[in-house]
Order: sequence, then C-alpha cells, then structure tokens
Amino acid sequence: MDGLSGLEAVFFEEFPNAEVQRCQVHVARNVIAKVPKKLKKELADDLRSIFYGSDEKQAREFYEGFIAKWEKDCPSAVKCLGKSINSCLTFMKFPKEEWLSLRTTNVIERLNKEFKRRTKPMEIIPGETACYRLLAFISLKMELHWRSRPVGSVRESLPFFKQIREM
Repeated sequence: MDGLSGLEAVFFEEFPNAEVQRCQVHVARNVIAKVPKKLKKELADDLRSIFYGSDEKQAREFYEGFIAKWEKDCPSAVKCLGKSINSCLTFMKFPKEEWLSLRTTNVIERLNKEFKRRTKPMEIIPGETACYRLLAFISLKMELHWRSRPVGSVRESLPFFKQIREM
C-alpha cells in the first residue's frame, strides 16, 4: 500500500489476518524529502541498505544503524521511516523469489495509469458492462505483457506460474 491511512483501516477491517507491505519507493521518497540536499545521497544509500538486507535480522540491524547515524541531523526523516519500518519489511516473511514483486506498488500503479490512458479520451462508454469489458481487456493485455517480460527470477518461481507450466 501507499500509506493511505483510511485505506489501511478499511483493509484491516475486511482482512484482519492479512499483512500489509508499504511501497518502499513511496516511503523512501517521503523520508528523503525531509533531508537537506547535501545529505540526500548518503541517507538514500543507508535507506537502500535497510530495504535490501539479506534477511529481516540484517535489515533491522541496518535500521538501528540508520537511527544512530541520522537521529541528530535528520530527526524528521528517522521519525518518518520509524512510522512505517515494520510494514516496509513485511515482504521478508515471504519466499525470497517473491520479494522483488512485493516491495513496491509500481505494477498496480502502472495498470491504473493504463486504465486512465485508455478511458480518458472516451467521452461516452455505452454502459457498465462495456466498461467492465474494456477494463478486463486492458488487464489481460497488461498481464500478457508482464508474462512475456518477467522481472528477474520472479516469474518462474511464483506458484501461479508453476501451475500454468504443469498444465
């Protein structure tokens, strides 16, 4: 999720046992926005170390180091990261092959952008069914695109794709 508190509240009402993964790109942007320009690169490198730790224990150690290093110079950045660190590292509870696709909301945002690109020029859609059909077509087209261009080893290792290969 992007960190919209209302969305998270509704999500937890509907799915009380689910886990939330905050989009690391959005969190990083929010944290870096609170830092003076001369410190942005160094802080961003430290932030990346946290997010790309080899396991949750290492990521937490990097986070503790981040706090120790930046608390004095950039307290608002440390506080901003502290609010969402737990939900930023949720992905580490899943198999490593899935980490890459769980870190950000970029795929969802790309699909929504494609919906907007395709529907905005249309002044009138003939009805609700036609709208659903159009959105389903766009979704399927994007899915085929993603299947043909897998990111890293994610595609082959996801259960969904294993089932397709076995068919």
